Formats: sequence, C-alpha cells, structure tokens
Amino acid sequence: MMGHDMQRIAMVVEFDGRAFHGWQQQDNAVTVQATLQQALEKIEGKPVTTYAAGRTDTGVHAEALLVHCDVSAKRWHRSHLAYLHGCNHLLPETVRVVGVKAVADDFHARFDCQGRAYRYQIWNRNSASALQQWRHWWMPRSLDLELMQQAGLLCMGTQDFSALRAAGCQAAHAIRTISRLDIEQDGHCIFIHVAADAFIYHMVRNLVGNLVAAGLGKMSPDDFKRLLEEGDRSKGAATAPAHGLYFVNARYEGFTSRDLIGSC
Repeated sequence: MMGHDMQRIAMVVEFDGRAFHGWQQQDNAVTVQATLQQALEKIEGKPVTTYAAGRTDTGVHAEALLVHCDVSAKRWHRSHLAYLHGCNHLLPETVRVVGVKAVADDFHARFDCQGRAYRYQIWNRNSASALQQWRHWWMPRSLDLELMQQAGLLCMGTQDFSALRAAGCQAAHAIRTISRLDIEQDGHCIFIHVAADAFIYHMVRNLVGNLVAAGLGKMSPDDFKRLLEEGDRSKGAATAPAHGLYFVNARYEGFTSRDLIGSC
C-alpha cells in the first residue's frame, strides 16, 4: 500500500517522436520515459518511475499517451495546474504533459488499459510536402482506398496476427482484437485509424505496409486474407516508416486519455 504522503497520478503525454529512441528507458539513448522521469525527479527531489499505456518505437509520435507515477501528495494537492506547468517547464519542447488526474493507489496505466488507438498518416501526392514530411509517409503513387478498405475489413475482430508480428516481438502470442479500422482521405492526406485491445510489436506499421501494398495493386484482398491465415510475416509487405504513426488514445474504465487533455 502507498503511504498517505504519496498520490498516484495519471498524466497525458504528447511528444514528437523524431527526438527520441522510443518511450522505454534504455542505456545510451534519449527516450521519452527517461526525459519525463528526469523532470519529475527535479520536482520531487528523488527518483520517480513512470509506467505507460504503451511503448512506442523510435520515431513514433504521441498525442495522448497515458502515464502513471507516484508523487508527493502535499505538492500535488497544493496545485494540480502548477504541477503540470512545472513538468512542462523542465521538459524539452518536444515533450508536453497535456493533462493530469489523481487516480486510485492501485491504478496502472498499462494493466488497467482496456484499449489503445493509433492513427497512421500518409501524404499521397506526386511531390513531398516541405511542411509535412516528418508527419506523414510520403507515397507518390495514387492509392486505391477501396482496395485498402477491403483489405482492412479482413482484420476486424479477434484473430491471430502473426503475419503482422515483427521478428523481435516478445509477446506470448499474437491473438489480438481489432475493434476499429477506418481509412479516410482529406485532400492529399490519407488517415488510417486503428483501435484494439492491445498491439504486438510493429503490428500497426506492418498492417499499414500491407494496406498500402493493396492500395498500389501489389496485393489483392484475397492475397492479404491468405497472408493473415498463414501467419507468415516474411510474405508480407515492408513495414511502414515510424514517422507517420501516432499513439492517439488509451481507454480505461470510465475515461480515456483524450478526456484528460486540458484538464488539471
């Protein structure tokens, strides 16, 4: 049990993935977790360990990654807003705490999470964007959204996603439940929205790579169905680049990470 002098809080973190080697702390690399913990240590005067709803890869961005940690109850209750601003004052411009909330002592950002959502962005134009080149995957050839959507429908529901599993994945199994997979276009931008109970290593980026292959006519929906059934990653398309991917939401009992943005 946590002492009365400590308060467990949830923080919603936004970051530009280009500046980091992913979320998880590691030796000799700049990571989001290490950067956030360094700021919290300066506030708390002692080491603080953070736990996140998901672990993003190098180059992947986040709009609303939920993180929990334990902080001084006295300092927290003095001013929630001041705590948020204090964190941001100590963080680089590439990371921001955009929402905070007091949670139960036994709340866990990862294990209590009931669902995660990502968005992948593609810039579908014959020339790259000077303004968006690190926010989208540039695809200079026209994509057939109908074929991409047909392939995407094959991923809905609970199934074994070994075909979308990276070689270094350490998950015990590849069975996951996708509850949403929408593809929409706004001008030259194509957005792929994916939500699931959880994701395996590189699952979204491998999914996007195969959907793009379908959109280019390199893989038919039937080919993709066969790939999913056989579960052979080596027969799939190349992994989509990290810089087009965003962690956009984490769902919990009674709230989501996006619900907390702007709150204190």
